[in-house]
Amino acid sequence: MWSLCLSCSSSSFLLVGVPGLEDLHTWLGILFCSAYIMALVGNGVVLLPSLHQPMYYFLSMLALSDLGLSVSTMPTMLSIFLLNSREVNINACIAQLYFIHTFSLMESAVLLAMAFDRFVAIQQPLRYASILTDSTVLRIGLAFAVRSVFMVMPTPILLRRLQFCLPNVLSHSFCLHQDVMKLSCSDRRINNILGLFVVVSTMGLDSVLIVLSYILIISTVLGIASQDERLKALNTCVSHICAVLIFYIPMIGISMIHRFGKHASPLVHVLMADVYVLVPPVMNPIVYSVKTKQIRRRILLRFQRAF
Repeated sequence: MWSLCLSCSSSSFLLVGVPGLEDLHTWLGILFCSAYIMALVGNGVVLLPSLHQPMYYFLSMLALSDLGLSVSTMPTMLSIFLLNSREVNINACIAQLYFIHTFSLMESAVLLAMAFDRFVAIQQPLRYASILTDSTVLRIGLAFAVRSVFMVMPTPILLRRLQFCLPNVLSHSFCLHQDVMKLSCSDRRINNILGLFVVVSTMGLDSVLIVLSYILIISTVLGIASQDERLKALNTCVSHICAVLIFYIPMIGISMIHRFGKHASPLVHVLMADVYVLVPPVMNPIVYSVKTKQIRRRILLRFQRAF
């Protein structure tokens, strides 16, 4: 292996489809294409209602993050399944993984902001509008966007210093940092440390703060005398809880597989990765459209005006 690494340098990677189902790639491509169309249309529709409330501003940020994640993964996914084109240039691969991880961090941050929004709405309903003003929401959104962009920025720089050699086959239909990094035959300890630091200081911290927010929310709700009011307060959190589970469960699953599932079937790796990038953008608009009356009303009003 080391002699092979010393004698060659790979300038491109080969992506994979679904192992064992190569004959069905065209049909899978149509399925994935349909999922992307649903994600693009669904999140685009969520952005239509001009609802000037903090929760809807955060929901718009979530939709933008999902759109970014979908657009980042769509080119290679569809090229593999519809055009049978597996090769991706190393620069394009690094650019893709940069945007995938940036939008993933942004989505995690938005989910944290939405948890804070629900906490303020339940604990301080009379001061809600004065605490989460338009300028405050804008600053929160900009802070999280800057955090996401700059936390991932060292990744392409550190990856470019690595030597990538044969075999150059990745585990997924798109590029991820962990997947690309493991193909290097250079010293990648700095990349490992950076990757762990970024995950712990962003998604790890976000998830802890989200759990803490819900502990405080439940504590506040239990202090409400009326059972109907308790259920009404908790009902406002259902959509957000679903969005958190839809995002974090696949993310934790793919992280665990990359670190501890080296002997797992390649099919498991591929399916978990596809769920990670496809399910949140497709499901979030559905969840929020079903659970939020104001969004449904605005969407129906827009369609009535259009037709």
